[in-house]
Amino acid sequence: MTSGTEEEQLAQIKEWWQRNGTPLLLGGALALVIVFGWQFWQKYRISQAQSASVVYQQLLTAALEGGEVDAAEVSRLGNQLKKDFAGTYYAQYGSLFVAKVAVESGRLDEAASELRAIIDKPADATLDELARQRLARVLAAQEKAEEALKLLDGEADKAFAASREELRGDLLVLLGRKDEAHAAYSKAKESLSQDAAIGGLQLKLDDLARGEA
Repeated sequence: MTSGTEEEQLAQIKEWWQRNGTPLLLGGALALVIVFGWQFWQKYRISQAQSASVVYQQLLTAALEGGEVDAAEVSRLGNQLKKDFAGTYYAQYGSLFVAKVAVESGRLDEAASELRAIIDKPADATLDELARQRLARVLAAQEKAEEALKLLDGEADKAFAASREELRGDLLVLLGRKDEAHAAYSKAKESLSQDAAIGGLQLKLDDLARGEA
């Protein structure tokens, strides 16, 4: 009886294993792949961020340190960031510096191209707004104030509301639309504290008032 029972149990175990063994092994293997794959991805992301940080620091050094900006090196490092770390914060902040150096060198088309690339696919809302306002200024310098004004349609985040409205006012002044400019400057002033509003913004409002007198 005992032998028969053991044989029956063994047969049941074999049958169960035939039904469930392969799925269990596959499930276990898949779990290991997920765990180790996730760990690999995390390590890869950290490594990428560290590498991008090094290149970005080199770009800052070329753009900000020393008596003369190395425009060629800034451009090279900016392109390296875009190629190797596309879409990251480092790549897009690098593009802001490339655009800055291009403007200072009078290469407005190059600056506009760098900034448009950020606006097309910004890493976050802050980068979008920074690139948007800087591109508007570049377009204004290219005598494209109407096109620049379209970039500022809508409401900006509270942190950028004042600077966007002041820039909108500057563009409207260029276009000779002084009433709209006054409204934009006033809106910018309302977004600032009383102390912060005293300065360049107030001078612009005063200049418009004198022009209307």
